[in-house]
Amino acid sequence: MTPYRVVIEKKASRALVALDQHHRARITGAIELLARNPYPPAARKLTNRLAYRVRVGDYRIIYSVNDSTITVMVLAVGHRRDVYR
Repeated sequence: MTPYRVVIEKKASRALVALDQHHRARITGAIELLARNPYPPAARKLTNRLAYRVRVGDYRIIYSVNDSTITVMVLAVGHRRDVYR
């Protein structure tokens, strides 16, 4: 299976840079795994938009998948209390 191309939006990139090194490393690892499998068993489809979420501890990665262009678009990264706003 061809790995998906990962595109991180500016908002998500800024949030990722603002995290401490430990959380940034864990979230970056999870994003790399999404390139290999954008539909992991732990991913949940969001009800109010065409996106998915993956948990990484108390943090969430919100992303969408475009199968025709083989792309994973990371829309947001953040703490669970803030990321859905």
